[in-house]
Amino acid sequence: MAKKILMIVLVSLAAVVAVLGALYLRDAYLRRHYPLKYENIIIKYAEEYGLDPYFVCAMIDTESNFEKDAVSEDGAQGLMQIMPETSEWIAGKLEVSEYDIFDPDTNIRFGCWYLYFLKDKFSGERQLMIAAYNAGHNKVEEWLSQGYSKDGATLDEIPYAETEKYVDKVSKAYEEYKELYNIG
Repeated sequence: MAKKILMIVLVSLAAVVAVLGALYLRDAYLRRHYPLKYENIIIKYAEEYGLDPYFVCAMIDTESNFEKDAVSEDGAQGLMQIMPETSEWIAGKLEVSEYDIFDPDTNIRFGCWYLYFLKDKFSGERQLMIAAYNAGHNKVEEWLSQGYSKDGATLDEIPYAETEKYVDKVSKAYEEYKELYNIG
């Protein structure tokens, strides 16, 4: 009887160790796939502009995978992949005359300000903010008024496949960052 109890305890213990090991490996894999860099800068500007820091992480991850020197084929630059003309426009709004868009502090500041602008424009509706970051806020306003929305405040359909995939990717990254990290 004692051998049977000991065997049950050992098998149970082995199962617990196996489950914990699998969870650890899963988290380690996901942390490589969803890295976190520049946490202090993200927190600083997320707080300043009333944004969820996990959302900012998801945007950076989707845009550049946290590569500060990233440049897209279209010319978007830095961590948050900001187009040069958008950088100039944001710099004017922030009254910044000289800046390096590849500097993580500057890029995250500008990107968070732009997300704040989109948050205000779209009443905090995250799906619209994400779509507008990808396709442009004027395009999203068109979609809202052209039959892609039943209520004029949310999109029932995103007519650009690229933007629809982008919204899904950012949304998935957002959930992963919330699960993997304790930011702030």
